[in-house]
Amino acid sequence: MLFDVWAPWAGVVELLADGRTYVMGPDPGRAGWWCCEAPGGHGTRYGFALDGGPPLPDPRSRRQPDGPDGLSAVVDFARLPWRHGWRGRGLRGAVLYELHTGTFTPEGTFDAAAERLPHLADLGVTHVELMPVCPFPGRHGWGYDGVAPWAVHEPYGGPEGLARFVDAAHGLGLGVVLDVVHNHLGPSGNHLPTYGPYFTDTHQTPWGAAVNLDAPGSPEVRAYLTGSALAWLTDYRLDGLRLDAVHALVDHGPVHFLAELSAAVDELGARLGRPLFLVGESDLNDPATTTPRPAGGLGLHAQWNDDFHHALHTLLTGESQGYYADFAADPPRALAKTLRGGFFHDGTHSSFRGRPHGRPLDPGTPAHRLLGYAQTHDQVGNRAVGDRLSARLSPGLLACAAALVLGAPFTPMLFMGEEWGARTPWQYFTDHTDPELAEAVRAGRRREFAAHGWAEEDVPDPQDPATRDRSCLDWTEPACEPHARLLAWYRRLIALRTDLPHDAPLSATDVTVGPGGTTVLHRAPYTITVNPTRETVTLPLPHTPAEIQAAWGRVPPPAPDGTLTLPPESAAVLR
Repeated sequence: MLFDVWAPWAGVVELLADGRTYVMGPDPGRAGWWCCEAPGGHGTRYGFALDGGPPLPDPRSRRQPDGPDGLSAVVDFARLPWRHGWRGRGLRGAVLYELHTGTFTPEGTFDAAAERLPHLADLGVTHVELMPVCPFPGRHGWGYDGVAPWAVHEPYGGPEGLARFVDAAHGLGLGVVLDVVHNHLGPSGNHLPTYGPYFTDTHQTPWGAAVNLDAPGSPEVRAYLTGSALAWLTDYRLDGLRLDAVHALVDHGPVHFLAELSAAVDELGARLGRPLFLVGESDLNDPATTTPRPAGGLGLHAQWNDDFHHALHTLLTGESQGYYADFAADPPRALAKTLRGGFFHDGTHSSFRGRPHGRPLDPGTPAHRLLGYAQTHDQVGNRAVGDRLSARLSPGLLACAAALVLGAPFTPMLFMGEEWGARTPWQYFTDHTDPELAEAVRAGRRREFAAHGWAEEDVPDPQDPATRDRSCLDWTEPACEPHARLLAWYRRLIALRTDLPHDAPLSATDVTVGPGGTTVLHRAPYTITVNPTRETVTLPLPHTPAEIQAAWGRVPPPAPDGTLTLPPESAAVLR
């Protein structure tokens, strides 16, 4: 078989495959590439030695059986265990469910997670969004320190385990979205800088030197990342990708990398005959992120909307620290603005940033291009003790949050366990094998939260295995109260969403948000009403609905005068 590698800085490149050494030659058709033919097939262990150095894993490795520092292994994707045909499932009308493979179950594997997929199908979600699954040192971690962007973390189950998970999801009608990280690689086990200019000091990011998207050598780096994205979608039959922190992808070239990637994904979807989509995490509040390419945008199909989360979070919790300060001055107004226009910061002053931030979305923007959520891995796990909303809010307020997320015009996303108000925390945990790195992460975490008033002993040790274990879902909870009632509420709200319009623009949202966050949101054929206060309120309705379709609390029928009385911490959906 043909082995090849891009190593433009090397003078001599050797292939080590199944214990034998082969001298590679320059590829005459591709500058900086080396290639050779050698015996090999599924399972062949191999690596590349540059200028007499030790064997390194393939930058395009599809499997790392012994971890990021070990030899690579050939994967024959024709051997993957597919049982179900799949025509794809697009983003319009979707309900996403963010899931971390390592803590969704105590076993922390793809196969164990697949056994719980019927729960999600019964809940009514349409897509599972897997947090990153690329290899990283150790067994347990969030996955954002991955170092082999084409491979699958072996402790989760490797390539075959991921294929079994995706196939099981498709068999239940669930799409699968994968979170991928293009903006940096982890600090341990990253061998790309040895091969070539994968990173550049031209730009700096929170993780150090930026991924090289516009400096010398960048065409091959861009092709490397695009090829990785297309390989996930093709080889594992995924339905979409979530792109981590796209604002850190610095690119001053003639065509932005994201526009190039979205064009390649659209072309692949047309060729495969099934819908594929990209969802970006962006801190920029820039409408160009999801504006179609023909109109001058980057062409991503959707983006996370943290402004909606922050407005909802401050309303329900009263928190005002950090970036919540911008929303805490008047949470009901902030919530109303995000429901009507998507972004809260649309050129307004951000006290957290100390400057104006964002630009307004066009009112005609399809609302489904924004993802709305009350909790995510970031918004839970980046808290000092990883406490969920369920640790601080009553079941009634959790029900109000669900009604606003699932009734809003955005594409909703849930964080695993949210649907039953899981009491388990979701904390920051690592399993770094480098002792110095482990101690640096531990100390940095404690130092960060000490600045916010937390005692050092109260901040969980990321390296302690118990921190990960505490973060695993407790699957006995959904059958117990008050969890079972909340789960039924989520299930009912998701079922009602099937009648809502999926292509409506932001301008179609009819919403009134009053004191304390009392909300009347009309999206034909439903009116969603929410009272997160501790007082009984009477709300005017835009229409006289025929009947209540779902209610949390003892909500009486609408009055003849077209008003609805909501008890404290209650919500109702009327038709």
